[in-house]
Amino acid sequence: MVKKTLKFIVEGGKATPGPPIGPSLSPYKLNIGEVVNKINELTKDYEGLPVPVEVEVDTDTRKFEVRVGIPTTTALLMKAAGAKEPTGDPAHKKIGDIKFEDAVKIAIMKKSQLTSKTLKAAVKTILGTARSIGVTVDGKDPREVIKLLEQGYYDEVLSKYLEEWEKEV
Repeated sequence: MVKKTLKFIVEGGKATPGPPIGPSLSPYKLNIGEVVNKINELTKDYEGLPVPVEVEVDTDTRKFEVRVGIPTTTALLMKAAGAKEPTGDPAHKKIGDIKFEDAVKIAIMKKSQLTSKTLKAAVKTILGTARSIGVTVDGKDPREVIKLLEQGYYDEVLSKYLEEWEKEV
């Protein structure tokens, strides 16, 4: 039994049998439409975002398994802010605003990829990315929000999400 893993970046819910998926899968004689449908079904929640996807193919049985990764922090923040692309000048040009709770939800989504031990530290990481791409939080510069976070201003909001954060990934 030989397994081959192919990796792609697809737009959530919009994979097609064309390149890069179709040509990469054709040597394995899979039903490409079936694979594409499975990818689209599993990525539909990330519509409009670039999503990492792995297709593992058993070359003997022609069975396949699709694993979906998590979009980048930047992509998740831009979707939450309703922005199309990051700003080239985050200090002067803002591309959108998110709620503090959006940052918390993104931190929870990205938990498996962050080195943060606490939810508060993970949210700070997300806020740092928000600042670097020109996204404000509750109308404030993310640096200001980080200071408020350190002073305990958002402790009540964080406490609502602690249980979700503490679940095993």
